[in-house]
Amino acid sequence: MKMRIDYHARFGEEPLQAMLALEKYVHKCGLDAKLLELVKMRASQINGCAYCLDMHSKDARALGETEQRLYALNAWRETPFYSERERAALEWTEAVTLVSRTHVPDEVYEQVRKHFSEKELLDLTFAVVAINSWNRLAISLRAIPGTYQPRKSSAAAS
Repeated sequence: MKMRIDYHARFGEEPLQAMLALEKYVHKCGLDAKLLELVKMRASQINGCAYCLDMHSKDARALGETEQRLYALNAWRETPFYSERERAALEWTEAVTLVSRTHVPDEVYEQVRKHFSEKELLDLTFAVVAINSWNRLAISLRAIPGTYQPRKSSAAAS
């Protein structure tokens, strides 16, 4: 596999700066960093983004996430490994990621609102929007999985 366009080398360009600004906001919004990594991984699983799965599994591990929870993420409904808040976030992630199929049902919204304030839900939605954008960028431009190296602070952009 060969990368079509090396967009990492072009972060100085305006469109990527805008995406990085959203990513920076998401990382500073107050949502738990481990929760955000689970959300990013789940959306990346749905979208089939190998680059982002590699990146966010590394970042999640750097934050102390367990192998068990990372391996079971694709089957989160069938495991006892996730809190109710995490389950709500994963449900929201799936509904927003699959928006053309789900149209984000009211039932999902009502369930998620039990665990997230209005601001938190807005921030969670921004996180899902951001990772879906990164997935589409990485997949279409053929980012090479395995090349990402986590930064020490693991607050790296998607």
